[in-house]
Amino acid sequence: IWIMFAHFEVRQLQLRDARKIMGNAIGMCPREKLFRSYVDLELQLREFDRCRILYGKFLEYSPENSSTWIKFAELETLLGDIERARAIFALAVQQPALDMPEVLWKAYIDFEINQEEYVKARRLYESLLERTTHIKVWISMAEFELHIGNINAARAVYERANRALANGDKEERLILLESWLNFEQEHGDATNVDKISKLMPKKVKKRRQIQTEDGLDAGWEEYFDYIFPDDQASKGSLKLLEAARRWKEKMAALEEPLDRDEPKREIDESERDDENVRNGFNEREKKIREGDSDTDISDSSSETDSDSDSSSSSSTSDSIHSK
Repeated sequence: IWIMFAHFEVRQLQLRDARKIMGNAIGMCPREKLFRSYVDLELQLREFDRCRILYGKFLEYSPENSSTWIKFAELETLLGDIERARAIFALAVQQPALDMPEVLWKAYIDFEINQEEYVKARRLYESLLERTTHIKVWISMAEFELHIGNINAARAVYERANRALANGDKEERLILLESWLNFEQEHGDATNVDKISKLMPKKVKKRRQIQTEDGLDAGWEEYFDYIFPDDQASKGSLKLLEAARRWKEKMAALEEPLDRDEPKREIDESERDDENVRNGFNEREKKIREGDSDTDISDSSSETDSDSDSSSSSSTSDSIHSK
């Protein structure tokens, strides 16, 4: 409503009233849309000094807004005040908090490249790499060196990036190596291409256990991992994979002979079972014979005891009769 009211006053050629309306709107509810509408109004009226004041007020209200810093610098660039635009960018990248720092840094670097200030652009890249080592920054710097015709400097950037990301995310390392390989294929020789090809990782499939938000097991999932030849920590994994491959080939080679020996093994096991059965019968017969021997000894002892008792009884009876 504030913006529509101000535009109405402009159509009535009441510019002073329109400015007053927009000023009151910003004072009561300083919103980004109001600031931009007011700046656009002054740009249409070619009141650039008022635009500078509005941008200053806007950045006091929202210093983390990267797009506002960029628009302010672009305004100074259009007006031909390059040093002021450079000062705005320099002040912008020093802000402790920015909503889109990567966009601001890219605009600053592109500004210096458009001004053909390649040394300053290179310094900006170095300053940015002190803050972050993101893969996009490295590739952008290499492309910058390539753009100005410095092939050796671009190759040096790729080499630095490969060392800096040695312990980083494997996906980013893969992206870097692919970009480097494309660069060497277009601007390098066979030796460099072969060198980078040997740095490419091996893609392996792995499984890992997944869990729900509640911490419950939700089965297993397959994923791809990358093993880099120049990674010291992965040399053991490469050796393990190679040993597993050789073992698998060996088992496949032995599988067919094992299948042919299977009937013979079954016959041997059957003969061994028959032999065990015969041994079992022999043991049982031996025990039976031992049991019969014990019985005979017991019976003869019983008969001896019986004869002794009979003899004793007879002696006792004769003694009684003699008395």
